[in-house]
Amino acid sequence: MKMFFQQKYLWLIAAWMVTTSVLGGLATKLGPWYFSLIQPPWKPPDWAFGIVWTTIFILSALAWMVAFNGGASQSQKNKITMLFWLNGFFNVLWSVLYFRMQHPDWSLIEAFFLWGSVLAIILVMWPIRRLAAYLMMPYLIWVTIAMCLNWETLVLNPGAY
Repeated sequence: MKMFFQQKYLWLIAAWMVTTSVLGGLATKLGPWYFSLIQPPWKPPDWAFGIVWTTIFILSALAWMVAFNGGASQSQKNKITMLFWLNGFFNVLWSVLYFRMQHPDWSLIEAFFLWGSVLAIILVMWPIRRLAAYLMMPYLIWVTIAMCLNWETLVLNPGAY
């Protein structure tokens, strides 16, 4: 019976999930500055963000496994791995810029790189296994929503950064 996924890749994916989520979580500081910001009325409650990100990381890990198990060449596996680690960097950097440095203006610019990294993963996965690309769609949608939220925060809080 063929193993669904090789253990060495599972550790790599788990390392990406843990590293990105822990560093992103540590960079997310909900302090007085954040709570003083005027938020758009459609912003989800703060507690929902953890649920959304956990779901996105699980779907991303599944997408990674499906792509690797779906006949990806070694070159494609290397590209997917590099793109996920680049995405993790952009993910954490956004939190550092927004929450730690209190610069939603800089984080909005950076968010385009985060969005592009998710799109790049989808485009690389698409010819390998479409299911893997579809599993990444919620991540792209969420980053798009986050960018809109980031923009509205800038509009509602001129000079707060």
